Amino acid sequence: MRVALVHEWLEGYAGSERVLEQLLDMYPQADLFATVDFVPEGQRGFLRGKVPRTTFIQNLPFARKRFRAYIGLMPLAIEQHDLSAYDLVISVNHALSKGVLTGPDTLHVSYICSPIRYAWDLQHQYLRQAGLERGVGGAYARWQLSKLRQWDVRTANGVDLFVSLSAYITRRIRKCYRRDSVLVPPPVDVDRFELRAEKQDFYLLASRMVPYKRMDLVAAAFAEMPERKLVIVGDGPERENVVRAARGAANISFVGAVATDRLVELMQQARAFIFAAEEDFGIMMVEAQACGTPVIAFGRGGALDIVGADPPTGLFFEQQTAEAVAEAVQRFEGMAIAPAACRENAMRFSEERFRARMAAVIAEALAGRDG
Repeated sequence: MRVALVHEWLEGYAGSERVLEQLLDMYPQADLFATVDFVPEGQRGFLRGKVPRTTFIQNLPFARKRFRAYIGLMPLAIEQHDLSAYDLVISVNHALSKGVLTGPDTLHVSYICSPIRYAWDLQHQYLRQAGLERGVGGAYARWQLSKLRQWDVRTANGVDLFVSLSAYITRRIRKCYRRDSVLVPPPVDVDRFELRAEKQDFYLLASRMVPYKRMDLVAAAFAEMPERKLVIVGDGPERENVVRAARGAANISFVGAVATDRLVELMQQARAFIFAAEEDFGIMMVEAQACGTPVIAFGRGGALDIVGADPPTGLFFEQQTAEAVAEAVQRFEGMAIAPAACRENAMRFSEERFRARMAAVIAEALAGRDG
């Protein structure tokens, strides 16, 4: 079977690249396509030796550093890939890759990490953060995003089967494209995060410091709970606001960005891992659970797919406020959550289970097409 894998753009190793890595293991004979490939030499292991076929955007001025500035050209670019020779095309989509052109005899399966967030329900948030709410620049950005939405809806018709990474994304696909999808959670390398039952007396907050992660409200909550210790891992443009929210509280420690081994150690030791964002999925929550660590999370988005209820492996707070976080921590203090239950819950998201689920979904789709 001739197989093609399509990814938006390749520049590093994050969530969608983990999905691509597992698909390359499933289909080692596959050809790989992307708009650009700027993955550094030392980080190319997940590509399994593949050299992606890229588009004209690869060679445009300043593309290495600013290829996202060419987002308006990417629909045209992705449509230039010739996939007419393939029986199966699998696109890993968080923006544009599902827009590839396929014929009636090719099965196109699109694994949707998300419809284009900044063109749909998060448009206003992105424009606000980019300072493009008003003026000529703002008007141009809105026009571009409107055109992108039209293209996004039209190209959904070329996908034979949508696969979503969470129930949250299932609803987003339904809202944007009026299409159903099959849920297959993304792969997590749970074996890298070993269970540790003995916990220390601190809570852990770890993430990139960007606005939607809402790390500031967690810091503000713990500033009002001097008897509870909080360790904050990460860095980014929101760091100043997070530090300000902590108000110099002695019970809050900032350790900055740390190596992966140190992060794993902190996850294993933490009394609980706190997650305040509304996220499409939230791989770090699964990693914490794999360490045997309970999760206290905002009760929307992918967290609802991750934190178990029977037996409990954490709990939710219903509003993104410091008061809600503090109340959730107080509730957690009165609970008894078994580290082994957290670990068992995390195993649902192993790489092996991802490959098995995807293989079954694709086999069924191929059988249905042939029938």
